[in-house]
This record gives sequence, C-alpha cells and structure tokens, in this order.
Amino acid sequence: MNISEYKGVFVFAEQRDRKVQKVAFELIGKGRELAKELNTTVTAVLLGKDMKDEAKKLCYAGADACIYADDELLDLYMTEPYVYALNKIITDKKPEVVLFGATAIGRDMAPRVSARVHTGLTADCTGLAIEKDDTDADKLNLMMTRPAFGGNIMATIACPNHRPQMATVRPGVMKAAKFSEQNPVNIEEYKIDIPKKCKNVEILDVIPIIQQRMNIEDAKVLVSGGRGMHGPENYPMLEELANLLGGTISASRAAVDAGWVPKDRQVGQTGKTVRPNLYIACGISGAIQHLAGMEESEFIIAINKDDTAPIFDVADVGIVGDVFKVVPLLIDELKKERVSENK
Repeated sequence: MNISEYKGVFVFAEQRDRKVQKVAFELIGKGRELAKELNTTVTAVLLGKDMKDEAKKLCYAGADACIYADDELLDLYMTEPYVYALNKIITDKKPEVVLFGATAIGRDMAPRVSARVHTGLTADCTGLAIEKDDTDADKLNLMMTRPAFGGNIMATIACPNHRPQMATVRPGVMKAAKFSEQNPVNIEEYKIDIPKKCKNVEILDVIPIIQQRMNIEDAKVLVSGGRGMHGPENYPMLEELANLLGGTISASRAAVDAGWVPKDRQVGQTGKTVRPNLYIACGISGAIQHLAGMEESEFIIAINKDDTAPIFDVADVGIVGDVFKVVPLLIDELKKERVSENK
C-alpha cells in the first residue's frame, strides 16, 4: 500500500428521514481540526435521495466539499447498498481519514466498510489527535482514544500501516463548527450504479420509536442522579426538578448498574457524552469515568454531602448538603418563581 496516495479527511454524514443528523456536524467540526494538522481538506459524504438542500448544510457547517450520492436504494438505510456505495467512494477518492458517528447506523456500517477496504477501525472514540509516526517523521498518524476495560482506562490506538484510518466517534463528544450560510458550497454529485443484488432485504414499514423522555444528548438541562439517591423511588424528585427547568434526567453508571434508571440515561465513558447548558449532579461523587461524559457542560451545579467529592473540582457551583433537603428547596423556589411570573 502506498500511503502517500491517501489524502483528505472524510466524514460520513448520517441521515434519517432525509435529515442530516447532529453527529455529522460534530464530526465536521473535529474533521476541520484534523485536516488543518494534516494540511488537507475535510469532505462530507452524504448518501440518500433528493437531499441537495441537506448537502448544502454540510458545507455551511464547515465541510470544504460534499460528495453526494443520490439513489433510490440509499433513501432508507440498508446495510448492503450503503456499504457498497461508501466502499466505492473510498476506493475511488482514497481519503486518509474516515470518521463515522458511533450510532446504530455507524456501528453497523463502519466495520463492514473497513473490512472491504482492508484497513483497521477503532470504535467508540472519545478523542482524536494527529501525531508524527515514531519511525517516520514525515508521516502523520491519527491517534484514536477510546475507553477500555469497562471505562477504567483510556486506550490510544493508531493504524500506521494502512489507509484510510477509520474511527467511529461518540455523539456529543466533539464540538460542531460555527454554521454559516456564507461558507462556499462545493457539492460533487457522485454517480453510482448499485447492483440489484445489494438489495437483499425489503423494508415494509418504518415505525419511529417515541421516547417518553427527550434524548439526554439533545437536552439543554440535565438533572443527574448517582449512588447518593439511594434508590429508584427518589428519582421522581429529580424528574420534577428537571421538568421545571425544561430538561430531563440522567444518571451515573452506579445508578444504572443498580437498575434504578434505564441504560439510555447513563452519562460517562461507558454511557453517553453530554454538553447541556446546565448540568445538576445530585448525589454523584464524580468518578473520572463520569466526569469524562459531562465536564464540557456549560454550567455545572453539584450537590453532595461529601465536601471532598471530586465532582466539586469541575462544578461552577457546589452545594455541600443533603440532596433530599436541597432539591425540594430548589423545587419550591422554582414553583414560587412560576407563580410570580404568572401574576
């Protein structure tokens, strides 16, 4: 393999219902940083049907160019047509780096693509950086960091001998670049003929899952509970506080492992990474695995009886006290404020 032939950072722009997903914009933001280090460009790859307006948004979000493949078989996600199309594009364009979101689609698609282009894949990354190769100072490698051994250590992985270097990245970890409709639009309509044999399944119907609570990655306010909540019977109190603030609840791994809260509420290295405007940590000590998932929140309030808890090291406001006394007082004050506003 002639590694020098491979140039550019490619971002797979996941779409659902003909709408580009948030993780694609996050990856473009990180892709721009990597491309600057590599002295190259970042290109979004969009697969779908009748999505030219969405392709423009990828350029507005900071992509130097967008490769758009339009085909009926790419309208709804199916493994084989998508893998076939992206494999053709990568083989043709030879990018140096390819990034996917670590979503259900990204996790299904990325390992199959990596196998077809004969390269490695680092899954579920929380950090990406460029470093010089130990044996060749002129060669730059993508250093891909991910949790290992249940989140107890962080492993940094490189793929020095194969290209492209591929990774799936957790949603919410990277920061999207500034969106501007003044950015130049450069869309390449990629002609592709997907063989009929690739359609090995037939989608009869798509039934959207209606979540009872908002996704914690999208929430502007999170009220998060930990081991200090003592049991599931105490979470309605956090729900009430979250509702008053227009947010939702989340939890530490300890609370999820205890069965108090569903897995999709977990914040941390082995859960989800969040960046809300306000994060209220209730009864959470602040293990490093949890901090890695929420320390980029804009404003953090921590409530804990232990004044030496590590959570206070990242908190903007720390309240040393009993969560079962402090939270009800907060709820009462918010209710009073609501009443006075409505008068």
